[in-house]
Amino acid sequence: MDGMISLLGLLSLGLEGIYCQGVYAPPTVRIVHSGHACNVEEERYSERVYTIREGETLELTCLVTGHPRPQIRWTKTAGSVSDRFQDSSVFNETLHITKIQRHQGGRYYCKAENGLASPAIKSIRVDVYYLDPPVVTVHQSIGEAKEQFYYERTVFLRCVANSNPPVRYSWHRGREVLSQGSDKGVEIYEPFFTQGETKILKLKNLRPKDYANYSCVASVRNVCGIPDTNIIFQLTNKTASPSIKLLVEDPIVVNPGQMVALVCITTAGEPHPTLNWTTGGGGALPERSQVKDGTLTLREISSDEAGVYSCVASNNVGNPAKKSTTIIVRALKKGRFWITPDPYHNDDNIQIGREVKISCQVEATPSEELVFGWLKNGRTLRSSERMVITQTDPDISPGTTNLDIIDLKFTDFGTYTCVASLKHGGIPEISIDVNISSTTVPPSLTVPRGKSPLVAREGETVELECVVTGKPKPILLWTRADREAPMPDGSAQMESYDGVLRIVNVSREMSGQYRCQTSQYNGFNVKPREAVVELIVQYPPTVEPANMEIRQGLGRSVSMSCRVLRAHPSRVLRYEWRLGSKQLQSGHFDTRDETEYSIHTLARENYGEYVCEITNEAGAGRCVFNVTGRAHGPEFYYDTYSPIWQNRPRVYGFKLQWTQMNPDTVDRIVAYRLGIRQTGQQRWWEQEIPVEAPMRKGELITYNLTELIRPEAYEVRLTPITRFGEGDAAVRIVTYSAPINPHLREFHCSFEEEPICMFTQEKNDDFDWTRHSAATRDTKYTPNTGPSGDRTGSKQGFYMYIETSRPRKQGDKARLVSPIFNVAPKNPYSLTNPPAYCFSFYYHMYGKHIGTLNAFLKQKGQSASAESPVWTLNGNQGDRWRQAKVSIHPTASFQVAIEGVRGPGIEGDIAIDDVVLEEGECPNIPPNPEESKAPPKEIHIWLLLVTVVMTLLRGQR
Repeated sequence: MDGMISLLGLLSLGLEGIYCQGVYAPPTVRIVHSGHACNVEEERYSERVYTIREGETLELTCLVTGHPRPQIRWTKTAGSVSDRFQDSSVFNETLHITKIQRHQGGRYYCKAENGLASPAIKSIRVDVYYLDPPVVTVHQSIGEAKEQFYYERTVFLRCVANSNPPVRYSWHRGREVLSQGSDKGVEIYEPFFTQGETKILKLKNLRPKDYANYSCVASVRNVCGIPDTNIIFQLTNKTASPSIKLLVEDPIVVNPGQMVALVCITTAGEPHPTLNWTTGGGGALPERSQVKDGTLTLREISSDEAGVYSCVASNNVGNPAKKSTTIIVRALKKGRFWITPDPYHNDDNIQIGREVKISCQVEATPSEELVFGWLKNGRTLRSSERMVITQTDPDISPGTTNLDIIDLKFTDFGTYTCVASLKHGGIPEISIDVNISSTTVPPSLTVPRGKSPLVAREGETVELECVVTGKPKPILLWTRADREAPMPDGSAQMESYDGVLRIVNVSREMSGQYRCQTSQYNGFNVKPREAVVELIVQYPPTVEPANMEIRQGLGRSVSMSCRVLRAHPSRVLRYEWRLGSKQLQSGHFDTRDETEYSIHTLARENYGEYVCEITNEAGAGRCVFNVTGRAHGPEFYYDTYSPIWQNRPRVYGFKLQWTQMNPDTVDRIVAYRLGIRQTGQQRWWEQEIPVEAPMRKGELITYNLTELIRPEAYEVRLTPITRFGEGDAAVRIVTYSAPINPHLREFHCSFEEEPICMFTQEKNDDFDWTRHSAATRDTKYTPNTGPSGDRTGSKQGFYMYIETSRPRKQGDKARLVSPIFNVAPKNPYSLTNPPAYCFSFYYHMYGKHIGTLNAFLKQKGQSASAESPVWTLNGNQGDRWRQAKVSIHPTASFQVAIEGVRGPGIEGDIAIDDVVLEEGECPNIPPNPEESKAPPKEIHIWLLLVTVVMTLLRGQR
């Protein structure tokens, strides 16, 4: 913590306030990159494209301005339909993705908002480059000439590789490069329907030399440093597509718990095929399955693992071979019955002398093994003239058997049992008992007295009840009766065996009518009986505001209002206002839906938490108001230009600026408590900064922090103080970065980084300067003009230039303006002897239509009409970079501006690079070519003197 020991004494004691309502500004945003980009195109159909290699690190930073400090959010549109943006939302300035994958490409948006005007949004498209290893597949065709005894054999080698950007293919036979036309027996082409996606090598009527090693090389031209990839395929006279055989039956019927082994062998194929097992339409195998040498083993198989299993053999020659088998796991489930009275009489009861039918249904796998048997009172029952046993057509009602009792007699009363089993056993049988007696009657359905409407409070457990009588009792089905809505468990209907529908944690949305209805299962197959139960859910009043903070100074008035939005019952009983445990006011509502409480003159004892409680039969709703005199927090100003200065090598200073949020809301701020500590340290060093005068909204406060240890970062905490006490604190981080003020000896910009050294495009010009490098610049519309590299000759280096192609016209101007530089004289209160600075830059003005290049000095307080160029040049200066230098003497904070003016045609691109601003006069100023076109007066005088001397010498001879 050295250097912080005396920090309190080293903090600047000057507190400067500048009233500037315009300090509040809506957000602006720029996106810069600092990751592993292999190329960034600044303009491409009005979008920025960031190219990166798969597996590298993507890092995008959102640079924002605006006050108060804007909130930043990164979002992304999908790079593909399946890649949704739900997990890519980032709420900080830097978006960092390590080992980026191809599906993470797409357009990324940075959104900044601070509540002023509309949010600022910028986007950049991220293009992820990759190249997968190529895959070669081989297809062959054999054509027979009918009248001649020979075969024509043609082979097609198809090469495919996934890539971005599109891949280029080349074919080699051994070491020989194959190209179209190089060999009559070879043809290379791209199918029309896959242009650019594949490359096919066609070997016509195979010759002995065609049996060789073929390699396909896939290349993306080394973009992003991605190397070429290749694959080799050996073509022989034995090359053949795969063939396989399954050594199992189809289908395979097994009992649950058995082990199943599916054996697949290859019978042909060169190269040797690889075998894979899949399920259904290519799905994954069960977790417990094992595959070894083409054999798939399923241990202790279950019904969930039944289905189609396929063995697929592939060697990239011809089409893969595929054989499938179906595994059926035996199962019996869901046994149900129903009784049907005589269908020839309109009667729901069973009666002596009439027909009655008992139906029994189960779900069986496989259905063809299902066997039914019937018992009466435990004894086997066989089909007869009066007891007719049938099995329903499986296409109409699968797994169903019927027992028709013709001319029912008293002796037929008893218990009938339907027994279902599978022929080959291994599965427990299902038996269903049905009692036929004089007490067997169809169902009736009623709602118990007092059970409808049923009133419950929100959050309780309720039971809706329907009483069903009859023998046997059927299953009840519950549905919503009043609207198309799901049941509480989300289903369309719910079953109940005891007639009760139980709802846990009932909510207000569950209010309404519920229908209970008899099903035909386990009962009579007659017209369903039904009844309706109404559920009324009561809930406490919903009020607003639920929670509200009111900040107010002493001696002022405060008014609070609590309003009812919804309640059931809607008849509200009473309201009550409290401060802590003290009751302030209470009463009953009449026709109003809100209540108010006011304080005319706020005293210190009036501060605290006010609760308005509004109650009905179901409970209470509460409005909570926190009345406080706490001041709002300060709003740190992050857009201070060049807040860092440096007077000694190991220390630096920082200009801390802020505004006060809503200063007039509470009592006057009398001081700020400033806390500061190095990041990572525990101890805060604090100092109180007095405030002498009342603050105004938008007043920018400046406080200088000095003697900060370079390059340490600091955490700064600022807390406003009123006579109420401390207000809300605000915290920010102060980090060291190299300052760019001219009194630090030098400012240099070569435009290599996206922020372009904080240069900005002037808003009132006609078009903008463009940052480019020769490696990426599109010269399609600007031949014979512009540089072939940056000032150093590098094609990868960046520079700024004006593009004079259409729609630009003669006289259009583009202005690039530097950041604001602060003049730092030895005497800060006097500028009688203004400092000198050397302003220099390199320019490139090549083309027959070159216009004009101007340099301006813009000073604070100076009107635009008073500006005049400090340097100017026009016309073609040749295809080379030249340097311009000019000394300037600003008397106030200043900027330099470089203006390009479009000439009469499109061959007029002007470029600049390496802008430098140094303290002191310019040494060795190069001559301005504009002025060098005519000899200066000194040369005329010197030539005249030489002529006179030569004449005198000749006269002496």
